[in-house]
This record gives sequence, structure tokens and C-alpha cells, in this order.
Amino acid sequence: MAEKEQETKLVIITGMSGAGKTVAIQSFEDLGYYCVDNLPPTLLPKFLELMRDSTNNIHKVALVMDLRGREFFDSLFEALDVLGDEDWLEEHILFLDAKDEQLVSRYKETRRSHPLAIDDLPLNGIKQERKILDELRGRAQRIIDTTNLKPKELREKIINAYTEEKEDIFSVHFVSFGFKYGLPIDADLVFDVRFLPNPHYVANLQPLTGLNPDVSSYVFKWSDAQKFQEKVMDLLTFMLPQYKKEGKSQLVVAIGCTGGQHRSVALAEYFSKQLAANYITHVSHRDIDKRKGH
Repeated sequence: MAEKEQETKLVIITGMSGAGKTVAIQSFEDLGYYCVDNLPPTLLPKFLELMRDSTNNIHKVALVMDLRGREFFDSLFEALDVLGDEDWLEEHILFLDAKDEQLVSRYKETRRSHPLAIDDLPLNGIKQERKILDELRGRAQRIIDTTNLKPKELREKIINAYTEEKEDIFSVHFVSFGFKYGLPIDADLVFDVRFLPNPHYVANLQPLTGLNPDVSSYVFKWSDAQKFQEKVMDLLTFMLPQYKKEGKSQLVVAIGCTGGQHRSVALAEYFSKQLAANYITHVSHRDIDKRKGH
């Protein structure tokens, strides 16, 4: 069996039901982890075998294991012992906890039953669960009490604990598109630049795209385009820190023209380069090759 080129990080997320495991797994997903929710412990050795043999080059994995799989839970400690024999793996247990009163309150707010007390009081299920998980809590490398934490605060706590470069989490993705092909469904902000002069009607520019210097020069030479650049940059400079502060991991900014070939492409490239000094930026051109003949 071939060894992985680098050590794989495995975080097992467990703890009390209602303590915030859903927020935790979403946070690890934002950190670039390959995430699996509610993996039965009996499947952990097989999962590790597949990970070790995988050609997908995945080196960060987060798994949620909790009492939703309680029929398999007795095998968890045996599965955890397997981890200690894997020298290519760096394992870590994150246990989420909260006081009984807060857990009861959360169950009442969501009107859900506790998995161990479907037809009983939530508190009885919580007490039973706490006894079952007591030994596992003692084996955890990190315990987070979420009693007084809001989801945003829990997410920030996890990010601070599991990444060395928090600034690298937030990124801005610019997408150029053509309105004739529809709006991008994942866009957070949409800018319509169809009011700018269209290179499509310039014979020598029509077959080119906004990636060509001649097209971008044509787009940016107009005073309206220059004013638009300034105003959008001013808006983004103000808004991006606010999105980041609220815990958003990625902002998708869509810029559309008629066909998604000239104006939107040039502007998406421009804004991506302008913001690259302060943010991780990506740029893609959804409809650049949809013009006639492609």
C-alpha cells in the first residue's frame, strides 16, 4: 500500500446533542476539510483504508460521530484505538459540550426530541447521553463549552483553533457572465455593465474577449467605465470587511454584460487584480466561450 506524501489530519467532532456539531462541521468545511456527517464508528477503519488509498490528495478530514448512530457507538473506542496505529494520520478529537439547562432550552426552541428520549423529557435523554459520553469526553484533545456561545462565536473559536492563518479563509470570487444566459445562482452581489459601450459592435474587437488588452483598453477608455470602477471599488472596500466580520468565508461578485464575452470579462479581471493585495481573489468567466462558433 503506497504511503501518502504528507500526513493526513483527521478531526473527529463529537459531543452532546444540541451543542453545536452542525456549526462545527460547517466551519471545518470552510477551512478546506473534507467533511462527513454522522459516520458510524464501525465504518471508521474502512473509511481510513479508503482515505489512505485515495488518489484524491485529501489531507484534511473532519468526521461527525454522535448518538444518532448510537447502535454503533460501543465500537467507537475500538475504532479510536485503530487511529493510534496509523503513522500517516494525525488524529484529534473535538468534544462539544453545554450545560444541561442550555441544551434543554435549545431543544425547546427547535421543538425536536432528544435522540435518546424520543417519547420522554429532553432532560432525561441529556442525562443519559452525558453518562454514555463521559469516557469519550476524557479522551478529547479539545473541549469547547458552547453554553454561552452564539453560532458565529463558536465558528470563530474553531477557526482560531484549527487554522494558522485566519486571514486566508475569506476569499472573493469574481464571475463574469452574460445576461442572455441567465444570472449565476450563487452570486452574492450582481453588477450590470450593459450600459457601457459594447466592443461587440467594433469589427476588430468582436471576435476577441475581455482578456485581450485591446478589448480591455476599449472598455476602460470611457469616462463612465472609469467612474464605475471607482464607485464599485469604493463599495467593495467598504463591504468586504463587513462580510468578513460576519463570518462569511467567500463572497461571489457577478459582473454581467449582454453575452459575457467583453465588458464583464474585462471588469472581473480588473477588480480581481485590484483586490488581490488585501484578499484572496479568484476569477472565472462563465460564458466567455458561448459566443457563436464555440
